[in-house]
Amino acid sequence: MNRQDVEKTITEYLKPIFGFVLKRCKSIHDAEDLSQEIAIRAFRALLIKDDVADMGKFIWTVAHNTLSNYYRNNAKSMVGVSIDEVAELIADPYSEPDTDDNTEAIHRLQNEIAYLSKLQRRIVIAFYFENRKQADIARELGIPLGTVKWHLFEAKKELKRGMDTMRKTSELKFNPIKFHSYGIDGSVGTKSPDEFFRSALSQNICYCVRNTAKTINEIADDQGVSPVYVETEVEFLEEYGFLQARKDKYIVNFIISEPTAELLAMQNDMYKRAAELFANDLYNELTSSGILDDPDIWCEQTDQPVSLTESPKADRNFILWSLIPYIAAWSGEKLMDESISFEEVATIRPDGAHNIFHATVVPDEMILPEDYVYMKNWCGPMWNKRDHQMMWQIDSEWSDREPVKERNIQEEHERTITLFNWEKDHLLSKHDYAWLAERGYIKTNGDYDGHFKSAWQIVILASDEIRDKLLAIGERIKAKYQTDFEMLKAPYAEAVLESVPAHLRKVKEYELQFVFHSDGWFLVHCIAILLKNGKLKEPTEGQRKSLTTLITIT
Repeated sequence: MNRQDVEKTITEYLKPIFGFVLKRCKSIHDAEDLSQEIAIRAFRALLIKDDVADMGKFIWTVAHNTLSNYYRNNAKSMVGVSIDEVAELIADPYSEPDTDDNTEAIHRLQNEIAYLSKLQRRIVIAFYFENRKQADIARELGIPLGTVKWHLFEAKKELKRGMDTMRKTSELKFNPIKFHSYGIDGSVGTKSPDEFFRSALSQNICYCVRNTAKTINEIADDQGVSPVYVETEVEFLEEYGFLQARKDKYIVNFIISEPTAELLAMQNDMYKRAAELFANDLYNELTSSGILDDPDIWCEQTDQPVSLTESPKADRNFILWSLIPYIAAWSGEKLMDESISFEEVATIRPDGAHNIFHATVVPDEMILPEDYVYMKNWCGPMWNKRDHQMMWQIDSEWSDREPVKERNIQEEHERTITLFNWEKDHLLSKHDYAWLAERGYIKTNGDYDGHFKSAWQIVILASDEIRDKLLAIGERIKAKYQTDFEMLKAPYAEAVLESVPAHLRKVKEYELQFVFHSDGWFLVHCIAILLKNGKLKEPTEGQRKSLTTLITIT
């Protein structure tokens, strides 16, 4: 800028600058010296600058920086300095690097402001950093003027107390946990679990309050981060029911399992022994009874192109991949203990979800038995009922579908059922056939506008009679081994409940009702044992998309 424009600008700001520093200096003499220094610094800087976009911001940045230096040069001990004297120093984002002995104390005071309550923080920032009048602050916040004054007084005490306190961080600051897996039992809403636990911070916040309720400041200390960031995450998690508020403290509202090697070994042994009893008997009866040839069990799955003249039935191995886990999950409901209902323990969330959420944390190093069965890429059982029909499905390491988080399962199942019903008597659109084929539910051959044939690749139970016959087989086997199952389950259930916080034990008791029923671990063990003894064969590449999927018609 040319000298004339600079002189004009500085002259316009001289009076506001003096008023600014007068309220912040110990004496009029200091204010006069400081305002002169600000003017000189700004004058010299503007002479060599031609790109000042916001003159007011530039002038006040120089003023803040100069005032910061003034406080640094006059401060003997930041712990004992009034917040009034260091307000600009704390708030100034443009301050130059500090090299004096008060750097650490300044940073600590900056950190302590974050530990004030949200209301106190707003008032302190408005009054000290934005130079707002107390009456204006009271009017904007809708609180009495006396309340504003009280909060300013209390904030000073809190800051002093915080400066005199040595805050303790937990191991989570240096060694944060990460959920090994998480999932839901129930319906999803408009948000996926990934949106709630998108960051390590949200996972670690829940983890540190899994057993004991803590304040936001205590949670922040555990994480080694500012309470401001914790506060936002906590409010979000509490709104959606993943945290539970207890006055000014929060505690997790879902089960975070942190199993030991001993507990996992006990679980593996329990399921292995139960699956050996149930799955082998089930396989033997299904294959020897002739029920697989029942015409009400439909499935035209084949690795060959769809024939235009005939509809060959799928091979038995493929059909068993759907029937065995389905029967294992749904049979024997009369034998279950259903004393706790889903509604008693599930959470209704603002996005329309109604579910039980659970997560698992597994140590990095854990020695497990060589025959331990891992649940890889497992999801389910998943099902959607509509009228007298249900689509049922499991995703696993043997199936080949898009990950569940990339699919709207409810929408996909409902659309599939609709298209299945319509396709019985009508030709679907090219787009619908393409959609079904992409998901492995159907194969087509021929000219869409000429000789055309489609074949459903999933298992269809075409009547309630065949469904009841299949489930009756499973129920008889479960009744046969009911005492064995109860003896296997009892020590495991006791050990699990001991590891769960008291306020969540009812949730875990509800989940334990489904052991050996609609229980993913039981189903994966049933499949694993049959693969191991050679009764089930692994699916072919062409079968993986439609594997373990069926529709029941009743």
